[in-house]
Amino acid sequence: MNGTTSQKRALLPIDVNLLRALACLLLAAAPAVAQPKNPVKWTLTPDVAKLAPGSHVALHLDGVIEPGWHVYSMTTPKGGAPQTRIAVAENSVVKFVHFFQRKPEVKLDPNFGVNTENYESKVGFVIEAEIAKDAPAGPFELTANLRFSVCSDKECLPLKRTVATNLEIDASAPLATMATLTSEFLLVDSSKPAAPVAPSSFKTADQALGPFLLLAFGLGLAALFTPCVFPMIPFTVSAFLDQPAGGWKKALVFCLGIVVMFTALGFGLTVALGPFGVVQLGSNVWVNGFISIVFLVFGLSLLGAFELTLPYGLVNKLNAASGQGGYAGALLMGFTFTLTSFACVGPFMGTLLAASVQGDRLQPVLGMATFAAGLALPFFLLALFPAYLQKLPRSGGWLMRVKVVMGFIVLAFLLKYVSNIDSVMQWGLLPRERFLAFWVVLFAMPGAYLLGWLPLEGIDRNEALSVPRLVIGSLFLVFALSLVPGMSGVALGELDAMVPSSTHSLSGGGTDGALVFIKNDYPAALAKAKTENKLLFVDFTGYACSNCKWMKANMFPKPEIQAALAKLVIAELYTDGTDAVSEQNQKLQESRFQTVALPFYALIDGDEKTVATFSGVTRDPAEFLKFLETASR
Repeated sequence: MNGTTSQKRALLPIDVNLLRALACLLLAAAPAVAQPKNPVKWTLTPDVAKLAPGSHVALHLDGVIEPGWHVYSMTTPKGGAPQTRIAVAENSVVKFVHFFQRKPEVKLDPNFGVNTENYESKVGFVIEAEIAKDAPAGPFELTANLRFSVCSDKECLPLKRTVATNLEIDASAPLATMATLTSEFLLVDSSKPAAPVAPSSFKTADQALGPFLLLAFGLGLAALFTPCVFPMIPFTVSAFLDQPAGGWKKALVFCLGIVVMFTALGFGLTVALGPFGVVQLGSNVWVNGFISIVFLVFGLSLLGAFELTLPYGLVNKLNAASGQGGYAGALLMGFTFTLTSFACVGPFMGTLLAASVQGDRLQPVLGMATFAAGLALPFFLLALFPAYLQKLPRSGGWLMRVKVVMGFIVLAFLLKYVSNIDSVMQWGLLPRERFLAFWVVLFAMPGAYLLGWLPLEGIDRNEALSVPRLVIGSLFLVFALSLVPGMSGVALGELDAMVPSSTHSLSGGGTDGALVFIKNDYPAALAKAKTENKLLFVDFTGYACSNCKWMKANMFPKPEIQAALAKLVIAELYTDGTDAVSEQNQKLQESRFQTVALPFYALIDGDEKTVATFSGVTRDPAEFLKFLETASR
């Protein structure tokens, strides 16, 4: 008896400890079980719970946002960025609805490259509902349906939520009227387009806009050293110095003409590119095609295939008008200078266009204005300090060499945009091997040219090889040769974001020592994972996704990552193509994981249960390895 009693007493602490251990294991494993992310918790609260027929009630739709995330307003400017949409479910009791929102913060969004109105930490809307005068007594439910996007610096989640609250119609209750909202709330009329954000809002995004404007200013300074611009510096500045008085003022007006002309060109680009969704620009065939044509025309022109010139009649008229003197003549002189230098300045403008199409709509305008300021500034400074005019290097063959080298570089960057088109359309005309073969040749050409091996205009065969030409030409050849290993699938570091992905399997697993990717066949990959009793690693990727290319070329081949991937069945699902398969893959990602972010990775077991997810790019192998080894912990 005593033995039995003591056994029972001993069992009690053992059972409790066992339960505690199991509880700890469950708590430790809970984060690994991937639940759909829900960074916003919504509540719908009425001002008054009991209402008389004909009352107006304010329903407060409030959201608490997790740190690091933000939600967009109902009026965020269009251009690719999402807007929050709220609709009240049909109800015979509710007769009329108005929407109000808290004043949002306006800033440049890194996910979309445009100015957006968003909320951090908390978001608040007010729904004004009018209760029908013939509403029957009794309780009823009012439901608000939300469609919104919540974004962090790495990903965006397009979500749908339904929030409800219970109200009651009571004829004995006092007739309620909606209290006047504070100035913190703004009336939203969704039938009218959102007002554009003022350009001054760019000041909240200096970190994102600053590097772009610095690039634009630098390109403006670099454009001075082209055959179309540099020879005009002494002539133009001398024209101001010959003025009896106020020469520096006319030089300032001349520079203003340059800035106005280039800003107008930037505004034209803004109008042309405005309708495209910012998120889609990276893979948009038409945008990439337009940039490709710009680079092709200017690249061939720089190499001397043809000359881009304005009609002589127009140039003569502008020259005659600018030569009449006065401030109007100086302004026209600036216009004329801009147009006549366009043949050499065009490639720099093309570079700015390529850098600005994924930015805000006003970015081309700001970029062109800053570029023009960099181009015009030396003219103004030389007019103020004419003594430095004599110290400028003389025009000569070096200008022609700059032009030829620029031509090869422009044609090389043209291939980046042609490759985007080829990848999205899946033509297979420009795979990695062929792309890099073109790059090897196009970057070796300026090296051979500068060393005197390529007989093109600008270098005399009998001219001695200078040290600068030797160093720069050798650097071009070294860079070209360093691209050769990439043709066999070797990673090229940061360059992998610009070149097509390798068609070679990554070494590290499989029967032949290579990782086996199942492309665009989720059911087959899932069946294989179930048969082999392995986890399925799903890589939601894109043909034109730079971060996806970088991860596959630089993260996946790392030994520790290879070892972890080798234990999994690997599927890559492309979501940005124009075919039906890409559309199905995108729907799968959105419906299952409530996101269309790229890159996006998921671990799924044989029963199609999500084990863990990982969104965005990372350069920390330990972070990615921790995700891959989730199931083993």
